[in-house]
Amino acid sequence: MCIVGPRQCGKSTLAKKIIGETEGVVYLDLELTSDLAKLRDPEVFFRENNNRLVCLDEIQRLPEIFPLIRGICDLTGRPGQFLMLGSASPKLLRQSSESLAGRIGYLELSPFLVTELGYEVLRTHWLRGGFPRSYLAENESLSLLWRENFLNSFIERDIPAHGFNISSNLLRRLLTMLAHSTGQVINKSGLAESLGVTPPTIAAYLDILENTYFIKTIRPYHANIKKRLVKNPKVFIRDTGIIHSLLGIQSTNDLLGHMVYGNSWESYVLAHLNAVLPDWAIYFYRTSDGSEIDFILESGKSRIAIECKVSSSPRLGAGFYHGLELLKIDDACVISPLIRSEEYTVKNNITVCSIDRFLTEKLPSIRNSFNQ
Repeated sequence: MCIVGPRQCGKSTLAKKIIGETEGVVYLDLELTSDLAKLRDPEVFFRENNNRLVCLDEIQRLPEIFPLIRGICDLTGRPGQFLMLGSASPKLLRQSSESLAGRIGYLELSPFLVTELGYEVLRTHWLRGGFPRSYLAENESLSLLWRENFLNSFIERDIPAHGFNISSNLLRRLLTMLAHSTGQVINKSGLAESLGVTPPTIAAYLDILENTYFIKTIRPYHANIKKRLVKNPKVFIRDTGIIHSLLGIQSTNDLLGHMVYGNSWESYVLAHLNAVLPDWAIYFYRTSDGSEIDFILESGKSRIAIECKVSSSPRLGAGFYHGLELLKIDDACVISPLIRSEEYTVKNNITVCSIDRFLTEKLPSIRNSFNQ
């Protein structure tokens, strides 16, 4: 089993909880020189600990070990021999996807969700983001300081550790530009011109950021209709606390008056959808004539339209209704930062509700209706 996700999201804490409830476990943090030294002859080490669960933290530091792990797994045939933790996606860890195909399962761990914390802390969670040390900080200043340190570490240490040679100044400028445009259709040529690089270079940088769990790319939904559809993807920074840190947003009042307010909420909703619905494809829909739906969730023949509104009395444009009609989508929700008791229904039986109510009540109800 391999638990993947962004750095500092709680992978090691979860693993140590598992280890604490399991006898005969060996835990190695591959960022520690002393633990890394134990794997100078990894085959001997694994054979000596053949009857134990071996936990390898920050496995992306030693990707060349995957072929040996495959051999050990095949030799013993014993399930549950290894627990690996990584801050890089399976795509970036190419050795694992090739060497351990059919022998490894992946669990993507996200930072804290509001469904885990309680809806009454939504404003704080939205402002600080879900990284445990940011959310649990004693005050806003310490939370912001942690996020700034996280960004510095990500730019100056984590990206080079993956083998990528990117100027730290250029990367920070790119991240700041992405924060300003989070939730918008990406313009690679515009970014390339602003940063003095080529569009293929921007594409490569975005691929790196996606595979290190910093951004999420949402593809447009291509329907078989006679409409001119937007072809470029939307790009979101995954954690709203990181967005706010990059933009210098220090308080809820700062956020309320910032031009990124609505797109920050859309990013917040996406982070929850992505974490809770790993088996659903997530798209957006937009045509050149103004029809637009923020998210379309699709699993098999099931489709749900999601619109994100920060208003307490959201209004839906004609383009949203037109999109529902063209795509023949019957189930739609507007997700707004409302108090739970304020859920209500608008035109065409579209439900306006909070994010936690959608995930814990509305979504299971919709799923049941699809299965009947």
